[in-house]
Amino acid sequence: MHASPSKAELRALALAKRDALSDEQRAAAAEALAKRGAPFEITQGMIVSGYAPIRSELDPAPLMKKLAEKGARLALPCINARGQSLTFRSWSPQDRLMLGPLGIPEPSPAAAEVHPDVMLVPLAAFDKLGHRIGYGAGYYDYTFAHLRKAKHVIGVGIAFAAQETKAIPALSHDVPLDYVLTERKTFDFRSS
Repeated sequence: MHASPSKAELRALALAKRDALSDEQRAAAAEALAKRGAPFEITQGMIVSGYAPIRSELDPAPLMKKLAEKGARLALPCINARGQSLTFRSWSPQDRLMLGPLGIPEPSPAAAEVHPDVMLVPLAAFDKLGHRIGYGAGYYDYTFAHLRKAKHVIGVGIAFAAQETKAIPALSHDVPLDYVLTERKTFDFRSS
């Protein structure tokens, strides 16, 4: 009998697969996501938060632009401190970004603070139950838990198909996603 892989091991395996993708594969995946669009209705004025991709994350910008064409207002997260919810600020594709405290591009502090209806989130790995592994700091889990006290926020993981893993050992504070979108498939976890 052998133990199941730890989150750290699963993260390392999935990130290695993600890192191995070519620039052409990344660009094609981003366009495939945008072409397929969101698996739910986008209503006028709905606030969709994305992210500025770092490392080898799938770029959500083409999808975000398509959602904006359907009437969504766009936002990006800003990191405050560990153990605190992310703050979301209005953003449009022509806006300049600045580096936040962790070196991640963020909107200017002058941009309006908003509360998203949909959060597009990066991830290292995901499984068929909607569990995700991020980079280990818990920012998105904490943010979902905090925001969902006021209203339901749709959680959408954005990933390459290669990042799917068999099973993620979920803990009580881990917040499952509603959907994961890859270049190949839309996973809907709302009924599981």
